[in-house]
Amino acid sequence: MRLTGVVAAALAVLALGSCSSMPDWVPSQLTSRLPALESEQDPYLWLEEVEGERALAWVREQNSRSLAQLEGDPRFAQLRADALAIANNRDRLPTGEVREGYYYNFWQDEAHVRGIWRRSPLAAYAQNAPLWETLLDLDALARAENANWVWKGATCLSGSSLCMISLSEGGKDATTEREYDMARRAFVAGGFVMPEAKSSAAWLDENTLLVGSDWGPGTMTESGYAFVLKRWTRGTPLAGATEILRGQNTDVGVFAGILEDVDGARVPVAFESDTFFESTFWRLDAPTPQRLALPPRSTVQGLHKGFLIATLEQEWTPQGAAPGAGGAIPSGSLIAIALDSVAGPAPTVSVLYTPSARQSIESVAITRDAVLVAGYENVRGRLLRFSYDGRAWVEGQVTLPATGSISFAGASPGEQTAFAIYEDFITPDTLYALDERATRARAIRALPALFGAQDFVAEQFEATSRDGTRVPYFVVHRRDVALNGQNPTLLWAYGGFQNSYPPVYSPYVGKLWLERGGVYVLANIRGGGEFGPAWHQAGLRTNRQRIYDDFYAIEQDLVARNITSPRRLGISGRSNGGLLMGVMLNQHPEMAHAAIVGSPLLDMLRYDRLLAGASWVDEYGSPSNGRERRFLRRISPYQNLHARADFPTPFVYASTKDDRVHPGHARKYVARMQELGMPVLYYENIDGGHSATANQEEVARQRALEYTYLMQRLMD
Repeated sequence: MRLTGVVAAALAVLALGSCSSMPDWVPSQLTSRLPALESEQDPYLWLEEVEGERALAWVREQNSRSLAQLEGDPRFAQLRADALAIANNRDRLPTGEVREGYYYNFWQDEAHVRGIWRRSPLAAYAQNAPLWETLLDLDALARAENANWVWKGATCLSGSSLCMISLSEGGKDATTEREYDMARRAFVAGGFVMPEAKSSAAWLDENTLLVGSDWGPGTMTESGYAFVLKRWTRGTPLAGATEILRGQNTDVGVFAGILEDVDGARVPVAFESDTFFESTFWRLDAPTPQRLALPPRSTVQGLHKGFLIATLEQEWTPQGAAPGAGGAIPSGSLIAIALDSVAGPAPTVSVLYTPSARQSIESVAITRDAVLVAGYENVRGRLLRFSYDGRAWVEGQVTLPATGSISFAGASPGEQTAFAIYEDFITPDTLYALDERATRARAIRALPALFGAQDFVAEQFEATSRDGTRVPYFVVHRRDVALNGQNPTLLWAYGGFQNSYPPVYSPYVGKLWLERGGVYVLANIRGGGEFGPAWHQAGLRTNRQRIYDDFYAIEQDLVARNITSPRRLGISGRSNGGLLMGVMLNQHPEMAHAAIVGSPLLDMLRYDRLLAGASWVDEYGSPSNGRERRFLRRISPYQNLHARADFPTPFVYASTKDDRVHPGHARKYVARMQELGMPVLYYENIDGGHSATANQEEVARQRALEYTYLMQRLMD
C-alpha cells in the first residue's frame, strides 16, 4: 500500500500499544452511584496532574525506592550491558519504506542515540549493498535547538524533495510538523510549520496541504484529535486555511491522506473515525467531499490498477448487489472495488480472498504488479499474491518458511520490488526481496543469532477456555527442559484491538531470559487478530471476561503440563496488556508470583476522561452507559484492589510523557496498593512516550529492570 499523509501513522498512534482501528461513544445517563475511589471520592486524583509538583515528587520517591532494589541487584549491570549491546547492535535489518527508487530508513545506535533519517538507492538495498546518505541527523538537530526531539516520521510529496517531518517532544503522540527539503538537507525557510498537536497532514501539491489540527477551542474531539480538515496554501497563515470537511467532537478524529495508484494517479481522501473500529471514508478530489461506499468496519489498504483495495471487519452486502449474486461478503475478506464506482450507489465489488475460521489477514502491501497479503494459518505466517490481468484477479502464493511470521518491510505501487521479513522464536530475521513481479522471494540478508537458539525449541499448545473455546499459545524452552513444575516461566499476552502476536525473534527474551534458565510463553488469547475480526470481536465491551478466562486457562494449562507452577510463573503485558495484568492480579493472584504491568489502563471508570481514552470506548464500553459501567466496575483493577496474602509484588512502569495512556492510571494504582500495605515496585520514565522508551539507552535500562525483577521473583 502507498497511503501518504500521516493516516497510517495516526491510526497506529490512536491504538494502544500497536493497535489499530477505532470506539463507539454514546454518553447516557449514569444509573448507579459512584462507589469508593471514583470521581470526587478518589483520594488520588492529584496524581493525574502529569507535571504537577506534588505528583512528580511522588514519582521521584517511587523511582528512588524501586531503582535501589532493582539496580542494586548484582545481576542488573550485566543485564543492562547485554540489553544495550542488543539495542545498539549494528547487525539489525535497516527497515523502512520504498519510495521513488529509494529505500528510506530511520536508524539509531550508540553513535546516533536519537537517530538519523537516511536513504539508499533501491537497487543497492535489494542487493544487500545499501549506499546510505543521511537526510536528517536528529541528534544534531536536538543539540542545535536544545530540544528533546523524538522522531515520529515523514510525509513526502511524490515527484518532489519536500516532506513534512513529524517531531515529538520527549516521545509524546502530539507532534510538531515542519517542512523539510531533502535536496537541500534543510528545513524550508518560511515553509509549512504546524505547532504541537495530534495532527495529520497530506500533500495535495507542492504548495498545498490537507491539514487536520488544533484550530482552537471546540475543534478537537473528546479523544484529543482533530475533527476539522482544512486546505492550507503556501504563504498564508495556518489560521486562514479553508475548511473542506468537518466531523463531530464525538468522533475519534478526522485524518487526511493520499492514495496512490500504480500509474502515479493520486486520490486525496479523509478518514472520519466515527469510533475506534468504525469509519466514514471520503474522497476529496471533487468540488464537495464524496462518501465512499464502504461499510463502517473496514480498512482501506490502497489502490491497484483502478481498484480500491480494502479489508472487511464486518459482513457486508454492497448496496445495489444483484439478487443471487453471492449474498453477503464474509467478515475478514479482502475486496477490490472499481474506483469509478466506489462513490456511487452500486459499487462494483470483487472478493479476492476470504480466510477460514483459523486463518486471518494481517497486513496488505501493494506493488506495481500485485496485491500482497501477509496472514496467518493457526498463527503461522504465509504470503499470498493477487494480480489483475485486465479481466480477472489471479491468486497465488509466495513460498516462504511456514512456521513463523511474515511481515512487510516496504512496498510501493510505483515499484516492482517489495520486501518482507520472516522470523520465528529461534530464527533471526531474514529479509527477502519479492521480485520478478513479486512472484518469487529471494533472501537478501539473514541476521546472526543473538542468543544460543540451537539449545531451544518452540512448541504450540492449546488450552480450553471456560466457554469451550480452544486458545493457542506457544512455549519456548530448552530442548532438555525438565517437566517438573519448577521452571521460571514468563507468560506474555495482549488481548485487544485486533492486534496479532505470532512467533517473532526477540533477542531480549533470548539473551536476558531464555539463556539464563527461563521459559517464555506467548498467549494468543481472544481480543487479538490471530483468527481475524471474529477473534477480536468475541471480547468486546461486556464480553471482555472471555479474554481474561482465556488467559486463566493458559495459566492453568501450563501448571497442568508441569511446565511451571504458580511459584515460578510470572505474567507480563503492556498498555491494554497492562489492563489484562491488573485484572488477572485481582481475579487470580494465586496463579502468579510476578507481574509486569506496563503503561497500563487501570482505572476503567475514568479512562474515557483521560487523554486518548475516549477513543477506546468501542473496545471497552462506556463508563457513561449504565450496563457497561456495571461491567467495568466489576473488572476495573484500581477499584477492585484488596489486600490479600497471595497477591504477588508487581512491577509497574509508565512514562510521564505518555500522552496516550495517562500515567495517572499507574500512579493511582500504586498509591492505592501502598495504602493497603501491599508491596509494589514502580518506575516512571520522565521521557519516552507511550513506549516508555525514547532512545536505545532507555530501552536497555527498561529491559534490564524487567528481567532483574523477574529473576528476583521467579529464580531466587
